[in-house]
Amino acid sequence: MTLSALEQAQSLARPSREAMLQRHPTVQRFWEENRGLFEEAWSEWEQKRLDNNSSLDGEVFDPALRQATDEAWHQPSHEGAVRELWNEVLPGVFEAQFMDVDALASLRDYLNDAADANIPLRPPYGIVLNRGGALLDPRSEGYLAAPSFQDFYQKLMDHYMRPISRLLFPEITGYDTETFGFSVQWEAGKDTSLRPHTDASSVTLNINLNLPDEEFSGSAVGFFDRSNGQKVDYTFKPGYAVIHRGDVPHVSQPITKGSRSNLILWLYGEGGATPSFEVPPTLQAPEVRWSHPKPTRSNFAPF
Repeated sequence: MTLSALEQAQSLARPSREAMLQRHPTVQRFWEENRGLFEEAWSEWEQKRLDNNSSLDGEVFDPALRQATDEAWHQPSHEGAVRELWNEVLPGVFEAQFMDVDALASLRDYLNDAADANIPLRPPYGIVLNRGGALLDPRSEGYLAAPSFQDFYQKLMDHYMRPISRLLFPEITGYDTETFGFSVQWEAGKDTSLRPHTDASSVTLNINLNLPDEEFSGSAVGFFDRSNGQKVDYTFKPGYAVIHRGDVPHVSQPITKGSRSNLILWLYGEGGATPSFEVPPTLQAPEVRWSHPKPTRSNFAPF
């Protein structure tokens, strides 16, 4: 009997954790040789999920953010309503309610089901192979290729993240044509913290996916203020996001209880180019911010 693409993908032997951490050549070949199979398998998996009347809810974005963003796309001069939603918690770091907590369960259910699909997903190497994480962008091998998720991901990046980033950080305009994304799950007693670092991005958006009843302790993100060297700890709230330039040093503190689930999204220019933040930004008209860049889609991925 011929196995379906889904069955074939589920039956494949995965590379070991040790081989992935060592970037063994056989690991790269595994993802490259099976890319088409995995994409077909994700389509089959999602169709079965749809047959059970369980779809990814596209209205998961916070209503106030959704309304203001849609209006800015319709009339860019009204972008001030989007800016008012973002609170600057320290220089160059902003927070806002990004996801609707009442609708967030649909996204979490989708991601949990995808994690249980038994289709190989490549965890993000850049954070010591986070066990609960996955690559999200098509430029990455072993990415979450389910069509509905990719539609959601592209809307998140193109409709929300890029224009908001340009509004808050004008200097990144032109260094934002490429996308990259991954998920993480910090769980007490496992992958618990991340050393101080900056990101290989022009701008980073970090969205918390915890539901209101999913409490955790610890796991604050510490941001370092370059002006005085002081560290400010930021604790995520359900559905909230922080956005910052990639060059802002930050560190994830150890989680001591429960788990924290986040989407981490990057924008940068072709080939990984990022702007020099020492150069004053060129003033742009609102119509420039609320426009789609000419796509380049290089194959560069930070990790």
